[in-house]
Amino acid sequence: MSRTEDAPVMILLGPPGAGKGTQARMLEEEEGLVQLSTGDMLRAAVAQGTAAGLAAQAVMAAGGLVPDEIVLAILQERMAAPDSAKGIILDGFPRTEGQAAALDALLASAGRRVTAAVSLEVDDEAMVGRVSGRFTCGSCGEGYHDEFRKPAQPGSCDRCGGTEMKRRADDNAVTVRERLKAYHAQTAPLIRWYEEKGVLERIDAMAPIAEVREALGRITRGVTA
Repeated sequence: MSRTEDAPVMILLGPPGAGKGTQARMLEEEEGLVQLSTGDMLRAAVAQGTAAGLAAQAVMAAGGLVPDEIVLAILQERMAAPDSAKGIILDGFPRTEGQAAALDALLASAGRRVTAAVSLEVDDEAMVGRVSGRFTCGSCGEGYHDEFRKPAQPGSCDRCGGTEMKRRADDNAVTVRERLKAYHAQTAPLIRWYEEKGVLERIDAMAPIAEVREALGRITRGVTA
């Protein structure tokens, strides 16, 4: 693939704990696509002192939410980087139809388009257990779970050897149920948006990680062929 305009733009849709981060990292390693997470992009833009990053920093310093136009400006800056030429995976954006329309316009201005929006579909009650049991390495951010993905050596990260493990304070059953409820209310219109555009793919995210990865691989190969 030689032209950025031909490079895939994939969107991963799914509630917290659906495995978006894990699967995106696998796609990065195996398919050469670059994961673009809204939070990571904001932090990097602020650290680099880009125009959009400075604008975002001013908003965050005042305690406000970074508006869509700044997020889109940061995304535009990031997509211009050489490593995005093979394709990108968007994680955490868009979240609403308005953001989706703005993203379409941004991509169109660069001769690109969303090639696949993948809905990682879950069973809500099973997700409560999945999210409540997860933890990460405090050094590198590698994800683990009390039941489904334990470190090979208890208390030691398989990836970097770190021994400080962290759990999010809001990863508890009550909060997870509220987050799932909000996700479904917010994302249902977005799923319809991409379904009507003919680019929506659905994957059972309750399947084993390897099966989800295989399904994503088929979709990726389809859009990069």
